[in-house]
Amino acid sequence: MMAEFDYEGRLGRLRRGMAESGVDVVLLSVGSDLPYFAGYEAMPLERLTMLVVPAGEAVLVVPELEAPRVQARPDVFAIKTFGENEDPVALVADLARQPVTVAIGDHTWARFLIGLQERLPHTCYLPATPLTRTIRVVKEPGELGLLRLAAAAADRVVDRLRRMRFSGRSERELSALVRAMTVEEGHDLATFHIVASGPNGASPHHEPGERVMAPGDAVVVDFGGRLSGYCSDTTRTFHIGEPSTQVREAYAVLAAAQEAGRRAVEPGVTAESIDRITRSLLTQAGFGRHFIHRTGHGIGLDGHEDPYIVEGNREQLLPGMAFSIEPGIYVPGRFGMRIEDIVVVTNGGAEELNNSSRELLIVD
Repeated sequence: MMAEFDYEGRLGRLRRGMAESGVDVVLLSVGSDLPYFAGYEAMPLERLTMLVVPAGEAVLVVPELEAPRVQARPDVFAIKTFGENEDPVALVADLARQPVTVAIGDHTWARFLIGLQERLPHTCYLPATPLTRTIRVVKEPGELGLLRLAAAAADRVVDRLRRMRFSGRSERELSALVRAMTVEEGHDLATFHIVASGPNGASPHHEPGERVMAPGDAVVVDFGGRLSGYCSDTTRTFHIGEPSTQVREAYAVLAAAQEAGRRAVEPGVTAESIDRITRSLLTQAGFGRHFIHRTGHGIGLDGHEDPYIVEGNREQLLPGMAFSIEPGIYVPGRFGMRIEDIVVVTNGGAEELNNSSRELLIVD
């Protein structure tokens, strides 16, 4: 279920960006740009759905059998349906009216882009993301409200996990429980549910398997879902029984690095500076080579979106940007650990959307 926003205002900002960039038409198909600007999420089918945004009236081209799913918004877009024996690419090309420059959504199927290139061979095609990201990267108050609700729901799952028995369960069994609890605690659906135990924890995107967890295992649980279209994403590290001194010492360094990253967030600092702060503390403690990914990623309608908190991204943080802070330590063949929170940039620093315990969580 999608929340309601000012879609007309969003398209107005998009058109202003088009005029400034010399783009004649924006074409948005599957992917999150379409629900952001039109409030409609297309099914990723072989039947084309596409929002055609020229300087004038926007038109949503949609298969006739999908039209009942579209909420009519006549102030935002007109609806043009097509039947099974009609060519939707030709319809889009006619609506675009021989544009010089088209910005097309990044997730558009190649077959549709190639079809448009054949019908509009003299048109220059550009990715739409440079236009859409400037509007989407700073979240509106309503979006932040949904991100807060999603994060709070994820925190409730963590609180339930702290009271559960891990030992004797397989990763796959616990992953299924996490998936179910994610929905039970308020998400519309669970999108991912990683459980990585013992040496499997050294693989950040481990696929939960039949390994049975036992005392002495560190267990990385990374999960998220969608609530009214907006995503949650959090990671906590559990330990079955008393941790070794090595694990406790490594986790203390990780917790200090993650906290330093959160504390460094404020308007005007660069995305890469947050990555440098977390990474430098891990490197100084001898774990630099075991931190093998960026410090964070933006979140909203997509689980991963701009801004990316990584070396080389010199973009300055702005109030309203939302992203993860998630350093990790991954020692091949031995263990892994990660702490992940979603934060929002405010004039006073970071608003922390996740507030479950960041301690190494000891379970049975």
